[in-house]
Amino acid sequence: MLSYEEALDHLLAAAEPVAASKPVPLSAARGRILAESLVSTVTVPPLDNSAMDGYAVRCGDVPQPGIALPVSQRIPAGSVGQALAMGTAVRIFTGAPVPTGADAVVMQEFCEHGQDGRIIVNQVPHLGQHIRRAGEDIAADAVVLPTGTRLGAAEIGLAASIGRATVPVKRRLRVALLSTGDELTEPGQPLPPGGIYNSNRHFLRALFEGYGCAVTDAGHVSDSFTETRRSLRSAAESHDLIVTSGGVSVGEEDHVKSAVEAEGALSLWKIAIKPGNPLAFGQVGKVGAGRTAAFVGLPGNPVSCFVTFLLFLRPYVLKRMGVKTTLPVARRLIVASDWSKPESRRSFLRARIAPDGRVELYPNQSSGVLTSCAWADGLVDVEAQRTFHAGEPVRYLSFADLL
Repeated sequence: MLSYEEALDHLLAAAEPVAASKPVPLSAARGRILAESLVSTVTVPPLDNSAMDGYAVRCGDVPQPGIALPVSQRIPAGSVGQALAMGTAVRIFTGAPVPTGADAVVMQEFCEHGQDGRIIVNQVPHLGQHIRRAGEDIAADAVVLPTGTRLGAAEIGLAASIGRATVPVKRRLRVALLSTGDELTEPGQPLPPGGIYNSNRHFLRALFEGYGCAVTDAGHVSDSFTETRRSLRSAAESHDLIVTSGGVSVGEEDHVKSAVEAEGALSLWKIAIKPGNPLAFGQVGKVGAGRTAAFVGLPGNPVSCFVTFLLFLRPYVLKRMGVKTTLPVARRLIVASDWSKPESRRSFLRARIAPDGRVELYPNQSSGVLTSCAWADGLVDVEAQRTFHAGEPVRYLSFADLL
């Protein structure tokens, strides 16, 4: 069996990014991947502007508190005023351009109305006080977002701040999901004797769509070698990636592995981790004989399926879509639980951060307990043969970085 690192390196080496791209409006850009860098054609902010509601003044005109100054003009946001006359103040509002000659803004809380329309300045300002300088955020011709950036809310806002109505993004990765196993029943249907509800089908779709993939539910495949081959062949015709859950072991009713080998090839099978041993990777279709699609066979147990997706499919998919950085950063945190069960394989334990900042483990680490994944907010990465006690440091991978 391959180690975690060997298997991950293998998948990433095979993850060729999609080439096609197109512009999309900002309203449709969430989760998409930039196909080229965004370069600003404007300076942000374009002019020096006020960070507060108050009065723009010249510092030299307010050498001490209590100075009374006439108000020469009023500048709301969206307007450009005249140069500041010496010995006067300008009523100014947040975001409004600071007039030429003013070198500070005094908050309105430190000013009071005096006689004859004057204002009394009760604070001695310092040079540049409450002024946001032109270009303080973005300079013209600066790269604001590099190629391969995954667009979230902040990135979309940044694109809007430089005037971009559309952004160039990579084509979505086309993923076909196949469910295997005669025991599976769809939610909402009566559960027959010996049946289980198909949870993997639904959380896998949610995960892929969360990463911006175009997902096709290719249906449920019966435990038949011939039917499995036919479904794989059909899915390969119009998809970049085919993903199955279950059926990649070597039981008499597990036909996925042999069907993939008949229709294409497997280059990886079985990894020395827990949960998630039976993980398969390869391709459906013959190189040079028409269209091929990458293939990933995930374990059938729900927790194994969920964990192996996060550890292997997530970085593979992100790289296929052009993301530059795909691996999460592990944090070293103090554990609140004991682990006295040394495993022969590297383990990824469902865990969450307790209110005191320590990491606690879910009591039942069985690969069939999907409750643990909803309860947890991350995984504790444990080397083979290791045990630990409460108070020791552990490697923690947060779901916030993985999802």
